[in-house]
Amino acid sequence: MPKADSPPAYEDALHHPKLGNNPPNPHPHPPPPAYSSSPAMYEGQAGYWAQDGFYSHGPARAAPGRSPSGMPTVIPTLSGGLPPSHAGEMDDLLSSPWDSTSVRHGFIRKVYLILAAQLAVTFSVVGVFTFVEPVKLFVIRYPGIYWASFAVYFLVYCILICCKKARRRVPWNFLLLGIFTLVLSYMSGTIASYYETKAVFIAIGITAVVCIAVTIFCFQTKVDFTSCGGVFCLLGVVLLVIGIVTAIVLSFKYVPWLHMVYAAIGAVIFTLFLAYNTQLIIGNRELAISPEEYVYGALSLYVDVVEIFLFILQVSGGACE
Repeated sequence: MPKADSPPAYEDALHHPKLGNNPPNPHPHPPPPAYSSSPAMYEGQAGYWAQDGFYSHGPARAAPGRSPSGMPTVIPTLSGGLPPSHAGEMDDLLSSPWDSTSVRHGFIRKVYLILAAQLAVTFSVVGVFTFVEPVKLFVIRYPGIYWASFAVYFLVYCILICCKKARRRVPWNFLLLGIFTLVLSYMSGTIASYYETKAVFIAIGITAVVCIAVTIFCFQTKVDFTSCGGVFCLLGVVLLVIGIVTAIVLSFKYVPWLHMVYAAIGAVIFTLFLAYNTQLIIGNRELAISPEEYVYGALSLYVDVVEIFLFILQVSGGACE
């Protein structure tokens, strides 16, 4: 081999101008990479090892499920970078308006079917207490039955509020709904037994007209009652205070016609409550009930309708005396 072609000595190579003043490499021969069971370490990796890492001569062939850099492959989707915990939001974004509208229409049908069944039971019980003379006379003769109906109603109402876990299950939902319907029907029947048949008919007719008119109005109007939650809460407090004052005043018989004024105010306030709850069910306003809460939606409308009937019955009963 000619001397000119022989490599320089180690000391000369250290001081070569191209190398500058770099310190000597303490590991002229770096150790091979450690053994790994991952197929990505051996499949399609072409290059050489140096002191500060692995250098590839070209694009490496990626293993299945991995990118050439060894990182897991990320497939772009329409989620916009949402984490897996927001999968429900992604479903809402991808759902079409027609799907949401059909779901809301199905929810409204369920609510009004349940409401129709409840009102049928209630007015059937009211008819028994009104038209069956022995039952009517029995309630009038024993007023304890009348007062017991109020106690049972408030007891069942408190149980219904406290049983949050039971309300999350569909069988318990319908069981509590059926019990509450029977209890409120019993209370309405005992109240109706103290009024004339003509007054009961007038109250039923006015209640039907008011409820139908309010429902049609809520479906057509652009007025948003759901944005006035604070006002409705205040109206409820006002009605409670007026009721307490009326009960105290009537016990001393100072103003005999005061109960008719209170009944008229109560009918107006619960008519507004009916409009508020109807728009919550329709769902095209600021607030709306979830389509899964059809039992709660039917219950809220049912209470409003029965309360309107009872208040109008007081007014019509006082007028017929």
